[in-house]
Amino acid sequence: MKIIIVGGVAGGASCAARARRLSEEAEIILIDRGPYVSFANCGLPYYVGDVIHEEENLLVATPELFKNRFNIEVRLENEVANISRDKKTVEIKDLKTGRVYVEPYDALVLSPGASPIKPPLPGIESEGIFVLRTIPDSRKIKQWITEKKVKSAVIVGGGFIGLEMAENLSLFGIQLSIIEMQTQVLPPFDPEMASSLHSHLKSHGVSLCLGEAVTGFEKNQDSSITVMTKGGLKMKSDLVILSIGVRPEVKLAKECALEIGQRGGIRVNEHMQTSDAHIWAVGDAVESRDFITGEWITVPLAGPANRQGRVAADSIFGRTTHFRGIQGTAVCKVFELIAALTGANEKNLKRLNIPYQKVYLYPGHHAGYYPNAKPIDMKILFSPKDGRILGAQAVGEEGVEKRIDVIAALIQKNGTVYDLEEAELCYAPQFGAAKDPVNIAGMLAANALRNDAPLAHWDQIDFKNVFFLDVRSSEEYSAEHVENAVNIPLDKIRENISALPREKEIYVYCGVGQRGYYAVRALRCNGFNAFNLSGGMKSYKAFTNQGLPTVKKVMQ
Repeated sequence: MKIIIVGGVAGGASCAARARRLSEEAEIILIDRGPYVSFANCGLPYYVGDVIHEEENLLVATPELFKNRFNIEVRLENEVANISRDKKTVEIKDLKTGRVYVEPYDALVLSPGASPIKPPLPGIESEGIFVLRTIPDSRKIKQWITEKKVKSAVIVGGGFIGLEMAENLSLFGIQLSIIEMQTQVLPPFDPEMASSLHSHLKSHGVSLCLGEAVTGFEKNQDSSITVMTKGGLKMKSDLVILSIGVRPEVKLAKECALEIGQRGGIRVNEHMQTSDAHIWAVGDAVESRDFITGEWITVPLAGPANRQGRVAADSIFGRTTHFRGIQGTAVCKVFELIAALTGANEKNLKRLNIPYQKVYLYPGHHAGYYPNAKPIDMKILFSPKDGRILGAQAVGEEGVEKRIDVIAALIQKNGTVYDLEEAELCYAPQFGAAKDPVNIAGMLAANALRNDAPLAHWDQIDFKNVFFLDVRSSEEYSAEHVENAVNIPLDKIRENISALPREKEIYVYCGVGQRGYYAVRALRCNGFNAFNLSGGMKSYKAFTNQGLPTVKKVMQ
C-alpha cells in the first residue's frame, strides 16, 4: 500500500506515525509545502516572547527522525498542486527547483490545516502587519520588534492567540491595545465568565476596545500604522498582529470536487473518510461533529487533530476506530489568570434551543486552611432531564485546567452532575479539598435537580417583582447590596423567620452562594418557596459588568 499524506503538522504527522506502527510494508510519503514538519505552532507566541529561547525547540520532529525511526519519507517545500481522483494520483511541485511530478496513491490523507483570516481591508498588506501561524511568521515578528524598536502594538482579535500574544509582547515593555469585534475577549466563553479577564488585562496596562470592528489600516511616514475602526477610533502603533481567526484550507479538496460542509471545512465521516472512499482528511481543514450538540463545526485544536490522524490511519488499514467528535476543550493563560473550558457554552445552547440548567461557584483551588488558596470561578451547564454535563468553564490563578480536564473526561463518557458529586479525586491540603471544586459543582447541580436547593440566576429574574433576601452580615450589606433586598444574616434566620412572606417566592443571596444554600435549606424545611441565587454577589457583579438590562446597580 502507498499512502500519501498532504500536510505535516499535528494531524498529518500523527497519521503518518500511526500508519507505520500498523504496517511495516506500507510506503508512506509525507508532503509539506513549508520548510518544517511537525512543529509546535501552539508554542509560537512564547517563542516571540522569548519564553522559548531556541527556534529548534519548536520542532517536534525532523525529516531525518521520520526516516530513521519510522521509515517515512518527508518531502518539505513540495506542494501538491492537483489531485486526480480517477487515476488516484497527485501532481506535486518541488518549490525549490520548480520540477513538477506525479505520484500514485492507494490512500490519500489531506491535512493542509487552516490559513489565517486576512479580510480585504484597505492597507492590510502594509509592512508591520503580521499574522502568526508558522515559524517564519514568528521569526518576522521578532525581527520587526528588534529592528523597529517597537514601543506599541495593536492586536486585532481577542481570542486565544490574541491574548497569548498580548502577554508575550508585554514582556518587551510594549504598550498594548486589543481590538475585538465581539463585546468580550475569548468569545467561546460566556460573557460573564470573561468579565474577570477584562479587568485583569486592564490591570496589566492592556487597552481593550470591545465591540469594535477594524475597517482599515494606514501606513504613516514614520513606519507606524494607524488602525481605524467602524466606531471612528484611530489607533497609531508600531506593530499590528492579526489574530482574527483561521479558515479551513480546502483549495485542493474543492478542486477535486470533494464534499465541503456548510462551515467551509472538508466533510468527513466518523472514520475521517471524505466523500471519496480513497481519501481521508484530518485536522483544522475538516468539519467534525460537536460532541454535545451534534452540529457540524470547525475547531482548530491540536488535540483533536492528533486523534483524527490516528483514526484515519486505523481506517486506512481496516480498523473500526471512529472519531467521537469535538468538545472544544481548551485553555489559555492570560498573565496570572488561566481560563479553560470544555463542551457547549450557554450561548450555543440557547441558539440551538437545547434545554439546560447552570450553576456558578467560586471555590478555592485547595483547602482553605492551607496557605494561598486561590479562588476558581466556575460555571457548569447540565441537562435538566438527566443531569448530563453539557459544558464547563473556569477562570482562576491555580488548579483551573485540572478541574476542566476531569469534567472533560466525564463528558466523553456522557457523565452527569451526579458523577461529579461522586468523583473520587486526589486530596491533600496543598492540592485540593476533601470536597473538591468538581464535587461541589456536582453537589450544587444535583441539589437543584432534586429540588433540595433550587437555583435562580441574576440574568433570568424580574428584579421588580421578587423578594430578595440578603443573608450576609450587616457590615457586608451596608457596604453594598441589591436594591430593595431585606437583610437577615444567616445566623439570625431562624429567630426572624416570621418576618418573611410565605405567599412569595424568596430569592436568597450571599457572597458566593454557600450561605445562601444553607438559608434556602432552612427556609424550605420551614415551608417557604426559596431559591438560591447561584454564585451570590460575585455572580451579580459579573453580570452587571456585562451591562445586562435586567441587572440594577449595587446600592451603596
